[in-house]
Amino acid sequence: MAEISLKVLIAGRTYPLTIKQEDELSVQYAAKLINEKVKEFEQNYSVRDKQDLLAMSALNLLAAQQNIPKKSPELETEINQLDLFVSDFLQKESNP
Repeated sequence: MAEISLKVLIAGRTYPLTIKQEDELSVQYAAKLINEKVKEFEQNYSVRDKQDLLAMSALNLLAAQQNIPKKSPELETEINQLDLFVSDFLQKESNP
């Protein structure tokens, strides 16, 4: 797992990070979501303090995340078993 240096811009400030290479897209997407929320709150409310905007954005994004259903380990196991079953079936069908 290679690490990379990345600079993200959040609410007008640049933050240098060292992250796993496979996390780069997730980090960039998270920064994009934060910036969109900050802009939304800035346009819709009379709040101009960046600290307040960041706090409101963080609260909003994390509250929304809590509503996303979590995968159970049992469900994950069943999905993996079904995936193997379908893959085996398709392989047998393509190689009679």
